[in-house]
Amino acid sequence: MDADAFALLFDLHAPAIHRYIARRIGTDEADDLVAQTFLIAFERQDRYRGAPSGVRPWLYGIATNLIRRRRRDEIRQYRAYSRSAPDAAPAGTDSLSAEVVDRVDAEATSRALAGVLAGLRQTDRDVLLLYAWEDLSYPEIAAALNIPAGTVASRLHRARRVLRAALGSDFQENRS
Repeated sequence: MDADAFALLFDLHAPAIHRYIARRIGTDEADDLVAQTFLIAFERQDRYRGAPSGVRPWLYGIATNLIRRRRRDEIRQYRAYSRSAPDAAPAGTDSLSAEVVDRVDAEATSRALAGVLAGLRQTDRDVLLLYAWEDLSYPEIAAALNIPAGTVASRLHRARRVLRAALGSDFQENRS
């Protein structure tokens, strides 16, 4: 692939890859990992075989592998966030607007979700986040992580079961 074609590939996919990485490890490191993702893709483009699912899952696979190298930091971030603030809205919220109360509730749910994500197996978390955040299909996730589609389904099922058990009524699925 020549430089112009690779630049087009970068322009097309870098924003989504950046969003995925930033959600996983934070915006401070996302720029570096996006650059590393595309550097690796450029260096290994001879290994890419033009899978039927396209280049997108291949790029997510590279990004996910880079993220795995920083797994300990990600786990620490989720655990710290899950403990970062009180679990309930402050007393005397009668004078607060409904919007502020909703934000406090959403923040508490986010902290709970972060704690659950930290407790998931890395492999289950990777599948769940590629599915939920990046809207990848089962075949695309399978291609990205180099695993069978059936394994994607079982890991996603297991992650959903853990989320339901931990979050109860706060757990809502937006995709089927």
